[in-house]
Amino acid sequence: MGEKTKVDVLIVGAGLAGLAAGLTARQRGASVRVIERAPQAERGGNTRFSNGAMRAVYAGVDDVAELVDDLGDAERARADFGSYTREQYYDDLGRVTQYRTDPVMAELLVEESADTMRWLKSQGVGFLPLYEWQFKRPDGKIIFSGGSAVEIRGAGDGASAALFRAAEKAGIEIVYDTKALSLLTEGGTVTGARVRQAGRDIDMPAKAVVLAAGGFEANPEMRTRYLGPGWELAKVRGSRFNTGDGLRMALDAGAMPAGHWSGCHSASWDLNAADANTLEFGTVWKRDDFIYGIMVNAAGERFVDEGSDTRALIYARMGRAILAQPGQVAWQIYDAKAAPLIHGEYRVRQAAKFSGNTLEELAGKLDGIDRRALLATIAAFNKAVQQDVPLDHGNKDGRGTKGLIVPKSNWATVLDEPPFEAWAVTCGITFTFGGVKIDKGGQVIDVDGAPIAGLYAAGEMVGGLFYFNYPGGSGLMSAAVFGRIAGASAAAAS
Repeated sequence: MGEKTKVDVLIVGAGLAGLAAGLTARQRGASVRVIERAPQAERGGNTRFSNGAMRAVYAGVDDVAELVDDLGDAERARADFGSYTREQYYDDLGRVTQYRTDPVMAELLVEESADTMRWLKSQGVGFLPLYEWQFKRPDGKIIFSGGSAVEIRGAGDGASAALFRAAEKAGIEIVYDTKALSLLTEGGTVTGARVRQAGRDIDMPAKAVVLAAGGFEANPEMRTRYLGPGWELAKVRGSRFNTGDGLRMALDAGAMPAGHWSGCHSASWDLNAADANTLEFGTVWKRDDFIYGIMVNAAGERFVDEGSDTRALIYARMGRAILAQPGQVAWQIYDAKAAPLIHGEYRVRQAAKFSGNTLEELAGKLDGIDRRALLATIAAFNKAVQQDVPLDHGNKDGRGTKGLIVPKSNWATVLDEPPFEAWAVTCGITFTFGGVKIDKGGQVIDVDGAPIAGLYAAGEMVGGLFYFNYPGGSGLMSAAVFGRIAGASAAAAS
């Protein structure tokens, strides 16, 4: 058993939350060590696998231009950036979590979002307009739906690279291939962590510890235990190292569990994707353009309202819906009118894609589906589309269906223009919602409701913010916000 030199703040995990905590603590004068379970080539946690969308309050295009250095006249002309108020953020967060979100945490997320974006830019993170999630009208005009107006330049990989550069420049020690095993305590105070490095157990003493080690989405046993039967079959969208180690350590130290432990972010993921994602593929397997078509199961039946809300507010619950279908599979079906609208990820060579010049030809290529029922479903859907309601891809248009058991509330279009295409999809899990309880300073609370001295948490490890669903772009935002909060508090305590 060895021991490393004591530091002021020890950070467990080097994703966005951990690096935000480390940089903030260092700015406050603390000595900082970050331990990362992954090797250097795979560092960065789930952040590396994200598309980089950030949901933050902004007043209009000038706020976007403050973050995007080269927002030119041409981009201003072709896009209506709109705005996203505090009230809209609170409303979206409350609505998608069925108003269970912790009000203190929600307030911190919303009120700190804009300043946190500016802070990230000061750390070298670049931003671009987030055109991908917006409505695209036939005339080429892009209508921003509010919330995530920008994405990180270079997506999650760009965020990670920028923050690691900033950390190294700030003199933060980063240790790779190091797995945290347990917290060190003395008289009820956390005094560091025991880690395993190169086959040796080492004690790393610190005046304060920030746990930012992610959720348990890459642990099939924990997924089945907490999310329920069948979740061991979900494909992992993010880091293979997020196996719940930090949560186990915190609970072993007496932390209070909080939030939706049977809930998670899960989305439509290509059936051909590997069980565990790799950095080589990143986000190419995502299939989130279901709003432009229909989604059916193996019985040939629709099972969700594909147009119940904007994509950013519903895509993260589609994985759970697909996992509940026979064989944990579904098919997204589009006609030629959708071709200009769906994104490039759909066109990768490895995609589970099928096409046909007629619906009958397409159905004949789909293995494991009730083809007769599928054709009947499409015919009934086409008949139910309210074609007298104008189609508007710039807004929730109310162009739905009439008389179907499972309606489509917006953007319903008749599937009648060849060629027809289908993508086979399954459930891809991104991160879990259950975590530990923290106070407004990021300090972990124990099962008796008292703060645990010396222990802080951020990122996916924090419970109580997301339930059932989440607004797209708020995951990275919460990591940065609560990472900064935890880092500042840890530095002050040290």
